[in-house]
Amino acid sequence: MDGAVMEGRDMYGYGKELPLTFEQAVDRARQELQKEGFGVLTEIDVKATLKKKLDVDFDKYLILGACNPPFAYKALQAEEDIGLMLPCNVIVHEKGGKTKVSAILPTAAMGMIRNDRLLGIAQDVEKKLKKVVDAL
Repeated sequence: MDGAVMEGRDMYGYGKELPLTFEQAVDRARQELQKEGFGVLTEIDVKATLKKKLDVDFDKYLILGACNPPFAYKALQAEEDIGLMLPCNVIVHEKGGKTKVSAILPTAAMGMIRNDRLLGIAQDVEKKLKKVVDAL
């Protein structure tokens, strides 16, 4: 992949391949998230979890649960149950010697919720997440 692209048939993610190691990509993703006001609340090491729970080998794959508190607060005010859709996931995945970082598209994820106030917030968060990916 060259540059940032939409992913999947339903276009729910925004990502790109990077000329970095997995570890470098994780570090850079954290740095860029922080620059845009996101903290990482959760971290799921999919490779380690699958090995421990199922004794299977999997590629390096990390899910970072990112949250921008001011936007999360606005979203919760607009839609009380929006916590079901939070935080925003960013993945770092290494496969075949290539590293890729992708972020959820909040407008796609929250598109099933009919709330105009929430849509505007999702659009603002999406701009920030795209900026993170583009900066990598």
